[in-house]
Amino acid sequence: MTVVLEGDIIRLRGDCPVADAEALVARLQEAPGRAVDLTGAGMLHTAVVQVLLALQPQVVGPAGHPFVERWIAPLLPMRRSG
Repeated sequence: MTVVLEGDIIRLRGDCPVADAEALVARLQEAPGRAVDLTGAGMLHTAVVQVLLALQPQVVGPAGHPFVERWIAPLLPMRRSG
């Protein structure tokens, strides 16, 4: 699975297919304050991108894939360090 919950951070690992959108929504709705770590993410299916854009979780990054870092990450709120 590419959507992994570790504490209060949801880590996206590798390429995230359409099925990961549902898992991501579930994890974000369980605890709305969770952040999403994109550092290990590859390409994101557009459904996963739509979840991120709609729910606007705090992002830990930089994104692991150049396309995601260039075009998707700037549209999301970045988590500021402590």
